[in-house]
Amino acid sequence: MKEIKSSDFKIETKVKIAQLATYEDFDLSEDDLEKELEKVRKELGELQDTMYAHGKYAVLVCLQGMDTAGKDSLVREVFKDFNARGVMVYSFKVPTELERKHDYLWRHYIALPARGKFGVFNRTHYENVLVTRVHPEYILGEYLPNVESVDDINDAFWDQRFEQINAFEKTIAENGTVIFKFFLHLSKEEQKDRLLRRLEKQEKNWKFSPGDLKERMLWDTYQECYEDAINRTSMPHAPWYHIPADSKPAARLLVASILLEEMQKFTDIKEPELEPEIKAKIDEYKQQLENES
Repeated sequence: MKEIKSSDFKIETKVKIAQLATYEDFDLSEDDLEKELEKVRKELGELQDTMYAHGKYAVLVCLQGMDTAGKDSLVREVFKDFNARGVMVYSFKVPTELERKHDYLWRHYIALPARGKFGVFNRTHYENVLVTRVHPEYILGEYLPNVESVDDINDAFWDQRFEQINAFEKTIAENGTVIFKFFLHLSKEEQKDRLLRRLEKQEKNWKFSPGDLKERMLWDTYQECYEDAINRTSMPHAPWYHIPADSKPAARLLVASILLEEMQKFTDIKEPELEPEIKAKIDEYKQQLENES
């Protein structure tokens, strides 16, 4: 098995998406990839239990990728061994009327994980500089001052939005949220195959929408927007990781391995000690229970 190191996938300099790999298997078969994932996710689950007891850090996992990149199944498989109380998953769809009455980050802010928990954003606040950049007309639904038409949505508007996102992430990182941003990098050919499977398998039909094909026609535009967003927002406190996504089992193992490796660096995450006066009376408490009639 090829060694998995988070540093090999962390984006620390400007990247060209076209030059990033979309396939990796770590020299393992699918069965072996799944066996490795079982080991890693068990350790992750145990770490989260300790983190919950410790209660000083939260973890935010952000998943972004083109349609069919495997976000849903990745969430299901990577977090399978977590205590249900320790992980919350949010899938952000088209903003509701209530959400549009607030700034675009509001719905993400109120969904942030509490200390001791993992929060997973399946699609994230980056939709606001990805989908809306490809379809700037969507911005008009945000009722923003000084934005009356698409012509008002210029480069300065996007510059400001990136600054806001960076400030948002810096604030929560400085207050104890550990941020992981994963770009599930899928090839156009693999997306075609996955869309075809949705059409060919009856049990998968429900996942298909004609809109998927319309968005696919904008593939190159989306790649440009992803590249710009990643390059502007991969920071030491909130790094992006490039996840080759053509192999779902390998992508799941990679995400889980990065989470485990990076979280194990927080050596202060330990189960809290009992208060000295309680600890001194443990034998007394045991005896009291054992003597119950």
